[in-house]
Amino acid sequence: MVTAYDEPGGRLASAAGVDIILVGDSVGNTVMGQENTLQVTIDDMVHHIRAVATAQPNSHIVGDMPWLSYHVELADSVRNAGALIRAGAHSVKLEGGRNREATVRAIINAEIPVMGHIGLTPQSVLAMGGFKVQGKTKSAADVLLEDALALQEAGVFAVVIEGVPEEVGSLVTAALEIPTIGIGAGAGTDGQVLVWHDLLGLGNRTPAKFVRQYVDLNAVITGALGQFVSDVRGGTFPAANEMYPTPATFNEG
Repeated sequence: MVTAYDEPGGRLASAAGVDIILVGDSVGNTVMGQENTLQVTIDDMVHHIRAVATAQPNSHIVGDMPWLSYHVELADSVRNAGALIRAGAHSVKLEGGRNREATVRAIINAEIPVMGHIGLTPQSVLAMGGFKVQGKTKSAADVLLEDALALQEAGVFAVVIEGVPEEVGSLVTAALEIPTIGIGAGAGTDGQVLVWHDLLGLGNRTPAKFVRQYVDLNAVITGALGQFVSDVRGGTFPAANEMYPTPATFNEG
């Protein structure tokens, strides 16, 4: 699974064989330049999901439900989930464990598949006191396991496990009958997810410990743009083969 936020992202992820595209509320950090995801709205998510879906990727599209889109009355939560589906998502993802059981059941009852998300839940950054590894004690790990089992019982089709010790990721995965997708949860989960900008070296922050950067597109893009600037200032762009010729009839009538 990889995040994407626009048509090129959806198209390229699909071409690469990515199984699941997450249109994540991480768009707040990666595209909008914000410190966290709390400023992202349901309208923001609809906009970016629609852009990704336009690519018609051969991948399952999961739409993140942003903060305060499902921390509300059940009917409003279902309505917000439906907005993401109408924009082109095939399922939605929300954060939390046992405290989200009723919401998960209501959304699934509306025929919308739901993916869960436990561990380090970015929408809880203020309550957690920052982006901190979760499940570092036996009791904390037991709570995460109980949350995962509750989500499975409520009907989610998969669970993202974020920011936990490797042993906890493996423990939760072994206990569930549904797939787990890890991000900073070790190698024992069933799948892995990375953020588009982290994987491709497009971020402006120091990446987390669990990130593997596969290319430095910041350098590639800056170099290409710098060459364009140099060519324009030096008069070498556009060249003759990059201009439309003046027609022979130009000076007529």
